[in-house]
Amino acid sequence: MAGRIIRTSKVEWIFQIVNNVVMVLLIMSVVMPFLHILALSLNNGIDAIRGGIYFVPRAFTFSNYNEVFTNSNVINAYGITIFRTVTGTLLSLFFSSMAAFALKSKTLPGKNGITMMIFFTSLFSGGLIPFYILLRSLELLDTVWVFIIPSIYSTWNIIIMRTFFNNIDVGIEESGKIDGCNEFSLLFRIILPLSKPVLAVVGLFVAVGHWNDWFSGAFFVRKQNLVPIQTLLQQMLMSQEALDRIIKESGGASGYIFKRQVTGESLKMATIIVATAPIVCVYPFIQRYFVKGFMIGAVKG
Repeated sequence: MAGRIIRTSKVEWIFQIVNNVVMVLLIMSVVMPFLHILALSLNNGIDAIRGGIYFVPRAFTFSNYNEVFTNSNVINAYGITIFRTVTGTLLSLFFSSMAAFALKSKTLPGKNGITMMIFFTSLFSGGLIPFYILLRSLELLDTVWVFIIPSIYSTWNIIIMRTFFNNIDVGIEESGKIDGCNEFSLLFRIILPLSKPVLAVVGLFVAVGHWNDWFSGAFFVRKQNLVPIQTLLQQMLMSQEALDRIIKESGGASGYIFKRQVTGESLKMATIIVATAPIVCVYPFIQRYFVKGFMIGAVKG
């Protein structure tokens, strides 16, 4: 018996070592590239061409970030992105939770047919051109709502939330009904306060989708004051790279190049940091809900 306990403890000890080593390697594989990008974004662009920069900038400068934020459209673009992210996330959580709550009800007429019809929409897409025509017919093009309304509902989010709601004790709902709660009171006073983990997970998915979306701004709006930050940064990056290419191909321009501290590559690194920093800062506050909500909402039936 004693030998068996020692053998088991050795196995657990070895497992802990292997597990810790694997976790450290995984963390390094994520953190080290980010530190490398951060170092390049804080380094003189021309100096960075020499190479040899890994995790600490060699010629420290904020010129790359100045190039990004001196653009008069950047603040407006950030406002558009923040507005669409906050508004889009709240509206998506509001309407998706209502749909999920309705689909979990055993008394909903045609429940299975409605669920199947919602699920069917996730299997096929009408294509970009029909989608563009639909947006034009709804007069959403060149408005800020073109970023928000099409993404309010997501089949995946509704299914996750419905599955999570199904795992809440039925007795809680019955107690609420005895106390005189109607369906709206049940949802907003009882179900949603108990669903913080899945709300955090779905909210994170929706917010990241809004924040990282450059496609909508590039194809569905023509007004510069409606362009979100991701689309604007892409435009700035393409303009900078095109300018560098023209300068390099022009005769006698080498002197101009080496007077500059910003290159297309260094600007690219700065745009990556600017685009990802807000999401990286928000994630730790909802991390405790993330795994729990995802596992309970997606695995349990």
